[in-house]
Formats: sequence, structure tokens, C-alpha cells
Amino acid sequence: MNHKLVDLAAGLYLVATPIGNARDITLRALDILASADVLVAEDTRTLRRLLNIHGVPLANRPLISYHDHSSAKVRGRLMKYISADKSVAYASEAGTPLIADPGYHLSKDASEAGYLMTTAPGSSAVLSALTLAGLPTDSFLFDGFLPAQKTARRARLQNLSDIQSTLVFYESPKRLAAMLRDARDTLGAERTAVYCRELTKKFEEVRRGSLNELCDHVADRSIKGEVVVLISCAEKLSINEEQLSLDLQKALNDMSLRDASEAVARAYGLPKRQIYQKALELGKEETE
Repeated sequence: MNHKLVDLAAGLYLVATPIGNARDITLRALDILASADVLVAEDTRTLRRLLNIHGVPLANRPLISYHDHSSAKVRGRLMKYISADKSVAYASEAGTPLIADPGYHLSKDASEAGYLMTTAPGSSAVLSALTLAGLPTDSFLFDGFLPAQKTARRARLQNLSDIQSTLVFYESPKRLAAMLRDARDTLGAERTAVYCRELTKKFEEVRRGSLNELCDHVADRSIKGEVVVLISCAEKLSINEEQLSLDLQKALNDMSLRDASEAVARAYGLPKRQIYQKALELGKEETE
């Protein structure tokens, strides 16, 4: 047995669970799962299996299902346990609770009520993928799952196109090919990307290349397992500020402020809000 019983104060304990390999759970997480008065899980079957693997007895403790579709009534029941001086441990199906997983409203209610809330950190597909991808990790943006609908997905990618950070997404294996095509068409075919599949499992795969190369690789393949996609940050362009101002002023002579800003931003590959602000400054200079 790798766990021990510990005295837990009343409160909410957010417990990270393995994303694949069951041995990736921490000793502290096992202690909490063995000692909490009430166990809560996104999927009770998954948590039961994990408890069995590590020899943690459920005994007569409540094991309650809580997920994105759970009602406020279920959440209220969990809050009543805490108010009755009980320790409540919550585990999502895999990884860290709340990170593109359920638990936000429960943690929000617990914190607003002033109850103890703490975490037993551990596995996270986001961090695992970042350590394997070979892309910059000093700054990254995790955007969860992109929209399933093509137009909305492309619009979201366009909004992220100028971010100077590594982009990280979760993706369904069934949508991976479509997502990579949209990323290629929106962000550029030569932009470096990586997809990580089945992390920590037997058939773990980390595939690196340009977006175009990854599109070709998955085009005729049946992809299985959970996927994390990482895309390199936008390149910083060398901008001639004097020429930019001249082009913007010329555009302003023929277009509205908004249209001119959009046209120049598109031509230079810069954020629209940045060019819009510069256009406002140019207009102010002319009136002074």
C-alpha cells in the first residue's frame, strides 16, 4: 500500500489524477483519496479503477458524480458536506481539475463561502506536452478546445495569429486533421507545430514539423487517443515605422479610419488594434 491515512480539515481538495499511466499519481494524492470523508469524481468508474489499482479502500464513504452537466443541486449537496465539517476530495477523469475539465463552479462556490480549498498537484497534459514539444516554454497560451465549427475555429485562430507565445490546444482525434488544415491556412503553412498523442501511455506519439507537414501526415490516417496541439509563436517582423506611417496616412486619405486601419494591419501582419491606435495618433498630430 502506497498511501496512509491523514487528518484532513473540512474543505475542498482538488486532486490531480494520471492522464495515462496510473503510476503517475502522487503519494499525497493517494493520502487524500484514502482519507477524505467524501469522494467526488467526474467519472466515478474511472476513480474506482484508480482506487483499486493503488489499494485505496472506498469503504462506506460516499462517491458522488460531478461533471459539467451536474445540477446546482448536486453542487449544493457537496457544499453541505463541507459546511458539516467534512473533507471533500474532487478528481477529474484525468489530469488536473478545472484545466479544460469540470470543477470551476464548485471551486468558485467553495472559495466564495470562505471554505478551505487546496490542491494536490500532479499530471497535466498541457505541461507534459510543453516539456516534450521542443517549442519555447517561457511564454505560452493555453486555449483549451477550439470551436468545432470551421468558421468559428478559423476566426479564433485568426485572433491568436499575432500572439508572441507558444499556442497550446486540446483537440479531438476526429477533428485533428481539420484543425491542422485550418491552422495551416490561417497561421501559415511553414509555421512550426507539434502534436502529442496518448501522452504517458504505451503508444505515446510526439510528431513535429511544419503545419503543412503535419497536415500531410494525418491526412489519410485514423488518429486515436487524446491529442495536444502546440504551435510556435508568431515571428516578430522588422517594421519600417516611417513607411508604415506613410502607408497608413495614404490609406486614411481614401478610406474611413476603421477600413484604413484594417487594410494596413492586414498588409503588415499586425494587430488591428495597434494600427487603429496609430491612426488615431496620426489624426491627432494633424489637428495640433
